[in-house]
Amino acid sequence: MTWLLPRLLTSILAMLLGGLLGAVAGAVIGAGGIGAMVGAGIGVAAVELRDALRARQLMRWLRDGSDGSAPRDAGLWGELGYRIERALRGRDQALAAERQRLDDFLSAIQVSPNGVLLLDADDQIAWCSVVAADHLGLDPRRDLHQPITNLLRMPAFVAWLQQGSWPEPIMQPMPGGTLLQLVLRSYGDRQKLLISQDVTERQRAESMRRDFVANVSHEIRTPLTVLSGFVETMASLPLSTAERGRVVTLMQQQTERMQVLVADLLQLAQLEGSPRPPADRWVALPALLQRVADDARRLSAGRHPITLDLPPAGTELAGLEAELHSAVANLATNAVRYTPDGGAIHLGWAVRPDGQGEISVRDSGIGIAREHLPRLTERFYRVDGSRSRETGGTGLGLSIVKHVVQRHGGALEVDSTPGEGSRFRLLLPAARVRQAVVPATAPLSTTAS
Repeated sequence: MTWLLPRLLTSILAMLLGGLLGAVAGAVIGAGGIGAMVGAGIGVAAVELRDALRARQLMRWLRDGSDGSAPRDAGLWGELGYRIERALRGRDQALAAERQRLDDFLSAIQVSPNGVLLLDADDQIAWCSVVAADHLGLDPRRDLHQPITNLLRMPAFVAWLQQGSWPEPIMQPMPGGTLLQLVLRSYGDRQKLLISQDVTERQRAESMRRDFVANVSHEIRTPLTVLSGFVETMASLPLSTAERGRVVTLMQQQTERMQVLVADLLQLAQLEGSPRPPADRWVALPALLQRVADDARRLSAGRHPITLDLPPAGTELAGLEAELHSAVANLATNAVRYTPDGGAIHLGWAVRPDGQGEISVRDSGIGIAREHLPRLTERFYRVDGSRSRETGGTGLGLSIVKHVVQRHGGALEVDSTPGEGSRFRLLLPAARVRQAVVPATAPLSTTAS
């Protein structure tokens, strides 16, 4: 209120001064009273004119967008302009802060692994995150303000969107094999929030888990059923010594089959739950391959010629010896089991030009059709289930091989032709291969049949 007193004093002073000057001028013509009144009015009008000009400046500043500073004045209009300017600047700062908070919020949504899409009351896209655009095949800029039903022409999605309430999410298959989980919630004035999540890998893992449980149950139930039948037979029927011995032998075979299956399952669980093998623990490769070849020859019992190209003495691999032995032994055992009598089996070692180490197991067995190769390392996947069971396979060997080589930073390669045999290669990174200096070299190869 600092402007009020000066304004009143200015008006009174102008009126008095005008009245005085008017009275003096009026006295000359003999009309002092009228001159005083006219002079007072002129004084007041001058003050009002001055106020009107200042008000005009303030209005022009407001009309032009309030970009610069408000007109400066010590009176009413100066005080009013200052307060308006301060209020506008405060509003601008508040809007800038809100805009920054909104930008930060939208930036946070952009980095979310889930897609977020906002729809207005007419189901038009009001905002779309990059992830949602990728999930739904949209353009986050071009498709703004477009009806989503014109862009996603999927009957199940359209019917779900139009039903009015969405207590449960839906699973929406997308082109390319992606499976999305869509959640829809309403907010504001008939606006909607659509959240998309890629659950392809989760569903695949869940499907693999169900298949795994079913396969394990089946694999264990089969020998248990056989054992149960044999036990019932031995308990209810009088058997001769020879018959009892044959039954006990069959029971022992089924027991061993379950033991192998459980051992493979435990090994897979250990591989998946253990830390990565160390890169500073070195394993002598020639001795490891020699043990694998000797085990394969004992399993073959002279039915196959098995050859081994030993690596140079001092060749070492970084990792866990038990895991590496298990992986190579699984490949050699499979070669013996699936190669007809007389077929050749070869174990070898090579260093690739890029420094990677390659352990190979080659056979001249029955081979594998091309369509089966991508699924060979799946748990319990069998190309020929009946033959696998006849040879004692659990369907977990190649899964163990894949896990071992991947844990060591490598990969498994398979080449096979039906009727001509197969070749499995374990590739290990160059950082896990070294050649130690030794005083003597080992023989280049050994052969046995």
